[in-house]
Amino acid sequence: MLTAIIIVFVLGYLAIALEHPLHINKAASALFIGVVCWTLYVLDVEHLVSVDRIPAWFAEKIGGAHAEHLGREYLLDGQLLYAIAEIAQILFFLMGAMTIVELVDGHEGFALITDRIRTRNTVVLLWVVAWLTFFLSSVLDNLTTTIVMVSLLRKLVHDTGLRKLFVGMTVIAANAGGAWTVIGDVTTTMLWIKQKIGTIEVMQQLLLPSLACLLVPLLFLSRYMRGQLPTPADHQPNPREKNIQPWHQALFLSLGLLGLLSVPIFKTYTHLPPFMGMMLSLSVLWIASELVSHTLDEQTRTTTGVLAALQRVDMSSVLFFLGILLAVGALSATGVLQALAQWLDKTVNSHTVVAVIIGLVSAVVDNVPLVAAGIEMYQMPENDVFWMMLAYCAGTGGSCLIIGSAAGVAAMGLERIDFVWYLRKIAPWALLGYFSGIVVYLLQQAILG
Repeated sequence: MLTAIIIVFVLGYLAIALEHPLHINKAASALFIGVVCWTLYVLDVEHLVSVDRIPAWFAEKIGGAHAEHLGREYLLDGQLLYAIAEIAQILFFLMGAMTIVELVDGHEGFALITDRIRTRNTVVLLWVVAWLTFFLSSVLDNLTTTIVMVSLLRKLVHDTGLRKLFVGMTVIAANAGGAWTVIGDVTTTMLWIKQKIGTIEVMQQLLLPSLACLLVPLLFLSRYMRGQLPTPADHQPNPREKNIQPWHQALFLSLGLLGLLSVPIFKTYTHLPPFMGMMLSLSVLWIASELVSHTLDEQTRTTTGVLAALQRVDMSSVLFFLGILLAVGALSATGVLQALAQWLDKTVNSHTVVAVIIGLVSAVVDNVPLVAAGIEMYQMPENDVFWMMLAYCAGTGGSCLIIGSAAGVAAMGLERIDFVWYLRKIAPWALLGYFSGIVVYLLQQAILG
């Protein structure tokens, strides 16, 4: 049965990687393998759960009356419920963050930033967009930042071929920016929630590598940019279809950014799980939305409130995380990941190389299950070099292919970027930036210790 669980996981993983050719949403594949892996596990629990694997405290808790069902009880209460509790924390955190971002976007808060870009020089615009994306994605998430920046580029760059280069750089910048904060990328958030990396430590150790990952491709791509962008006659800096006033924009942009930034602080001082701080921030924005709704007309009110924002939240992504984390949890519960970790230690014999490999593999398959697997495979202390390398590599390695990150997939859909075009025009510079960041991190560790 263990072999069947592995086969189901591998086939499901392939279905996720081949989402677009198969025309099957990756959330459906993830949910399928998540439930099926646990189902196969429970059907053969007598053989897969030996008595010596069950902790003594759990055996005492169950008592002798259920001794013959000890393995099944341990699977259900000791493993599955524990895994669900861990997964729920991540999902609640993501749902809160996504709703906050949608609230800010619904009140056109991001327009206060994007509408202030006035330059027509292609090189200057490339640098402005790259740096803006880098820092925005460190506070928001790389997917949302990419969507916002692609929308901006559609207004500024009307040449399709040139805009694709801008969008390719945006993908690299979004992934690099999300890697050095605990709220910038799903993978760093997972590592933070699991207490593998600290809020301040990850910024101290990964800022310079992330900057290198951005700067190297940016310098090379700047060589292809020449001249000025034409200003279209019908260009309007900030066309508003909704009755949104500047103070609405400023209020929700400020509340949204402060709310997201306060989550690590909340966790540090209260020691409560991060999703509690995120829910507190969401509640504050929700109350503010209700209080200011009377200043909006009826049509605008129906599109800017929390209920409207919840409808825009990408629930398929939430279900994808649920499914894939359930599947990885099943592999961990059966001992597969621990066996894989032992094999890697014997074969590779370098945690740094393991992290680099995971980063490169994340360009082909989703980085969420890879990081989830890494968390279950190794038991290093908080802020260990391996966890920092894993946060950087998994966050930035996806830039090497257009399908390797949520930002890339979003850009691919919005701008119809061809896989082969990205492979030829962007991937070499992304790969160079990826390894540049690794070199910077290793040098930084060698110098500072």
